[in-house]
Amino acid sequence: MTMATGPSYRVAFRRRREGKTDYQQRRGLVFSRLPRLVVRGSLRNVTAQIVKAEVKGDRVITLAHSGELAKKYGWLGDAGNISAAYLTGLLCGFKAVSQGIDEVVLDTGLNYPSKGSRIFAALKGALDAGLTLPFDNEKLPDEKRIGGHHIEEYAKRLSSNPEAYQKQFSAQLGKDFKPEEISAHFTLVKEKIVSSLKKAEPSVKKTEVKSSAEEFEEKVEEQETMEEERE
Repeated sequence: MTMATGPSYRVAFRRRREGKTDYQQRRGLVFSRLPRLVVRGSLRNVTAQIVKAEVKGDRVITLAHSGELAKKYGWLGDAGNISAAYLTGLLCGFKAVSQGIDEVVLDTGLNYPSKGSRIFAALKGALDAGLTLPFDNEKLPDEKRIGGHHIEEYAKRLSSNPEAYQKQFSAQLGKDFKPEEISAHFTLVKEKIVSSLKKAEPSVKKTEVKSSAEEFEEKVEEQETMEEERE
């Protein structure tokens, strides 16, 4: 395979060549002048971060990982499902509010924005925590799915086959947790998160969280003022 050559040819950024970053999307997010709610997931976990773009690179302002749900709030369900994604977004949202952030923009990365996906479950959690961000209501999963009712129904149907039931829910059953009770457990964990973080006072003023575009504009204004004073 030969590489294109010529005076107008420009090698793409490394992360673009590797298929890791959509720079057109990123440019729009950065110039929104808002911190980004970055939601990423693997098969077993979900991560939600509030990220600020700076000249030197991205800076993570706050982070929530679905692993925290079990360690701090007693979550016994799967850490990578829709319910866990919502709770992780809720946790991240409350942490962001305590840092003086009240408005963000969603960063889906290279993930396709599928209706009702974990990304939008985490977004719903962030909204319920008090963050403001643009979104499409049609993309959000319904309350029953967020609460795990579909898991309960599936577990009840599968219980007629003990072998398949044990194989599917072995991780939860190993914790002495019945998947048929996940909606009540979800509500309990959500209440724990809300009660422990909802009243947290902001530790950073909103004005301290600025985008790189805002900082650049401030520097330009300062330079123009200094030039006017010299004249």
